[in-house]
Amino acid sequence: MEGAGGLVTGVRDDSGARGAGERGGIEEISIKDLGVIADASLPLGPGFTAITGETGAGKTMVVSALGLLLGERADTGAVRAGSPQAWVEGRWRVRGEGDVVERVRDAGGDVDELGDGGAELVLSRSVSAEGRSRAVVGGRSAPVSVLTELGEQLVVVHGQSDQLRLRSAIAQRETLDRFAGPAFAEALETYANVYHRWRDNRGELDELIADQDRRAREAEDLRLAMAEIEAVAPQPGEDDELAERAERLTNLEELRVAAAGARELLSAEESEGADALALLDNARRQLERMAPHDAALGPLAEAVANASYLVSDVALQLSSYLATLDTEGARELEIVQERRADLAGLVRKYGPTLDDVISTLETGSLRLLELDGDADRIDELTREVEADAALVAELADGLSASRREAAARLGEAVSDELGALAMPDARVVVEVTERDEYSASGRDQVAILLQPHPGAEPRPLGKGASGGELSRVMLALEVVIAGSDPVPTFIFDEVDAGVGGASAIEIGRRLARLAESAQVIVVTHLAQVAAFATNHLTVVKGKDGAVTASSVRRLEGEERIAEMARLLSGLPDSESGLAHARELVELAVAS
Repeated sequence: MEGAGGLVTGVRDDSGARGAGERGGIEEISIKDLGVIADASLPLGPGFTAITGETGAGKTMVVSALGLLLGERADTGAVRAGSPQAWVEGRWRVRGEGDVVERVRDAGGDVDELGDGGAELVLSRSVSAEGRSRAVVGGRSAPVSVLTELGEQLVVVHGQSDQLRLRSAIAQRETLDRFAGPAFAEALETYANVYHRWRDNRGELDELIADQDRRAREAEDLRLAMAEIEAVAPQPGEDDELAERAERLTNLEELRVAAAGARELLSAEESEGADALALLDNARRQLERMAPHDAALGPLAEAVANASYLVSDVALQLSSYLATLDTEGARELEIVQERRADLAGLVRKYGPTLDDVISTLETGSLRLLELDGDADRIDELTREVEADAALVAELADGLSASRREAAARLGEAVSDELGALAMPDARVVVEVTERDEYSASGRDQVAILLQPHPGAEPRPLGKGASGGELSRVMLALEVVIAGSDPVPTFIFDEVDAGVGGASAIEIGRRLARLAESAQVIVVTHLAQVAAFATNHLTVVKGKDGAVTASSVRRLEGEERIAEMARLLSGLPDSESGLAHARELVELAVAS
């Protein structure tokens, strides 16, 4: 949101209701340490609320506060000097069930049921001087993005820039689309879905065609790789097993000498030397001979006998080991090394490990199916893209026809409104032209043109029109669009900039008319506009330059007349100003 300069914000309730008690809207905004505002609470409610005050008193901070509540980027410069953080809270009336409440509950928050089908939703936002931001949705902390999502349903921004965001071609098209009504919105959504499908499929088709040769080469390389791997047929863990086998075969002679020497020491089969078995047998006999004289020697003799059995068993195992060595030789080592070389070659190409090589073989079939299916997919996509291209063209033609019909009605209705806003000779023309390319919104370019008087050439908004004229065009658009796209709450930030006299009175009258079916909140510096308000708030700076809780007051009776006199003449106690203020209020009541 912007500050002063014609920002218009429509607060949308998802209820679709029309009754004053059911429309929803902002009940109250509380602000603390935002800009010059130290502590303030603005009671709003239905009808037409005018907010006035001295320059620099913080009137537009109301709009800034609303922007924070609806997820706009936080500006640490807005935190009041000397304060650790700024804080804003808003109480909204929404329908008890609907998209807004559902999203709040998805975020962990909730609403307070009011017993009449409505509910109260509380949103708050704090911004620290260091830049940290915290959002609370329905009593529960939530990401700021949730505020943004809710804002898309609660708020529609109709205009910005100096007087009007409608200088943007996109905004002008969106304005016409809103005026075209819900049936057009449904047709636009149908078109957008088909367009996105057509665009996505066309992108995939272009990519497949462009990559056809590359993917064919990939498929051929994959077939060769799989054939090579299948020819070798590697097994999990085989490389480690072969490495151990090669190590054994490489040291075969040394293994034989060591095993034969150990067997000879344990059990000499080819010599009569004193082997371990003979020594143990001799020890056993000596112990058994003396055991009758000392019972303690019996267990020892038995232990020596057991040791002899163990040594005899190890000797037999060594004999078996030597027998296996006799069957292995240089030829087997050559075969093992060849196999290891084959596996190493696969690892170098398709590794870095043998498991990766085996995985290539396992996943290659699926990839080949995908690559070989390109031709079928290209044929399928070609048919779908051609069908959707025709459908996009057909639906876009329908949108164009609807826009041209709505453009004529919008131009006529806004021109009639301008007549009531002291621009009787002005005429608004809404042009719809077709572009060469399609987009998600169709192929139309919309231009809203202003013809200030008969005989003049219609020109784009913002070129040749004064600020006051632009303000009245903007208000006329909002009043007309509200008839086909109702918005429960409007917030105007100095929409009357550059306007005075009779034109300002007509703006006030039109705002009052709009307030008959919607909540209207206006930040203004004109008494001619404030006179039509049913709820008048004033924001006054204290002597220390701050706006405190007592500085925001609802004005009634003579206080209101004095404030309007100040707006008119700068003197709240001027007799002529007071008389003029009373005259304005009487005029507004009579209207």
